[in-house]
Amino acid sequence: MANSKKEKKELVIIGAGPGGYAAAFRAADLGIKTTLIDPEANPGGVCLYRGCIPSKALLHVAKVKKEALELANFGVRFGEPEIDVKKIGEWKDEVVKKLTSGLGQLSKARKVEFIQGKAFFKDEQTLEIKENSGDSYELEFENVIIATGSTPTELPNIEVDHQLIWNSKDALDIKEIPKKLLVIGGGYIGLELGSVYANLGSEVSVAEMTSGFLPGADRDLVKVFEKEHPFKNLYFDTKVEKVNAKKKKVEVVLKSGDKEQKKKFDKVLVAIGRKPNVKASKPQNAGVEIGQDGFIKVFSNRKTSANNIYAIGDITGQPMLAHKASHEGRVAAEVIKGEKGSAYDAKVIPAIVFTDPEIAWCGLTEEELKSSNIDAKVVKFPWSASGRAKALGTDNGLTKLIVDKESEIILGGGVAGKNAGSLIPEIALAIEMGTTARDLSLTIHPHPTLSETIMESAELFYGSPTHIVDK
Repeated sequence: MANSKKEKKELVIIGAGPGGYAAAFRAADLGIKTTLIDPEANPGGVCLYRGCIPSKALLHVAKVKKEALELANFGVRFGEPEIDVKKIGEWKDEVVKKLTSGLGQLSKARKVEFIQGKAFFKDEQTLEIKENSGDSYELEFENVIIATGSTPTELPNIEVDHQLIWNSKDALDIKEIPKKLLVIGGGYIGLELGSVYANLGSEVSVAEMTSGFLPGADRDLVKVFEKEHPFKNLYFDTKVEKVNAKKKKVEVVLKSGDKEQKKKFDKVLVAIGRKPNVKASKPQNAGVEIGQDGFIKVFSNRKTSANNIYAIGDITGQPMLAHKASHEGRVAAEVIKGEKGSAYDAKVIPAIVFTDPEIAWCGLTEEELKSSNIDAKVVKFPWSASGRAKALGTDNGLTKLIVDKESEIILGGGVAGKNAGSLIPEIALAIEMGTTARDLSLTIHPHPTLSETIMESAELFYGSPTHIVDK
């Protein structure tokens, strides 16, 4: 039977990912005595240990290799790069180690109590703690923030054996570059990890149940990536019927309509998305209500149906993004402190797919506009008219804005092309501030930069961009 620790904690945060540690640090800065609980040795969560950071580190390596080879078109020729998989993995691990240990130091500097283990609700006032060391005890609390994140979604007919059949964590471990790799899933995880292996030498194929990459994203943005995608074969409108791992090969049955075909691969990566760890801490024991959509119900202050329990991040609904979780964490901490006006009321949450070229968007999408009653104009500026894009050796890019015709306020926007993720924050800020297309068009942007494409998109709303003729 668990022993009881009598000291009542002012604030306990379950999960130390980008939402959990952001909440803990903000709470500590506000003077709240904070306890942070997570199985890892340091804060960071899936994002730092097995997600955002290691994947972007590998994407950087793959991108540099690709760009080095492309320089041959401009008169600079390198020999074929030698791929040292072990060294790449060590470098990626070192990036993760530095960041997570740095968060550990920040946690100690803020005097955040860190418990390495897991926490489960017994009731609305008590947690059962199971430390990695084996110690088990009960802990009373005044407030709790649940930040248990998400895990990779699995397919019922495919068993991930972590040898021949991978999930995203296995792919990030990067122990080898398989000759032939099948990626199941054409969403952002599949495209990012598939791009890493394709640019490092794998012959990568992608199987996707829908008719194209990134279901839900605007097609014109996706087409920019489609023009340069690094994949060998694409199987759209295709379901993976069977996967048989035999010795050193994986036999896959692909079904499209009534047609079936068998293919063999060295490895298969299942990357069909993520599912929220809603019940990981057993919140139902504390009266926390879970919606029919499978997410924990929260109010704008991130409070759940239980008065002293809050929830943030992937467990509270789409989009399941680290920066959304971080913002929610800070809001929850401020609400617990009693800060007036603290609420989660973001107009937009930028989304970025870190492929090469990148794809980014925020606010109202063109797909959403089609099914709405909003009277808006979509303006698109092609990068073929951008001097900076030409100087970078690419004219395959697009910047677009969705503008309310009457008020001229920016409602949404998207960018596809090199470094698109660095451009989307300006559009997000414009939407948050209720900026008009006139405001953007009159803001002098530095030349020559890709940021000018945002300014000229705004000018296009009025039919007067400098570098293209609006017919």
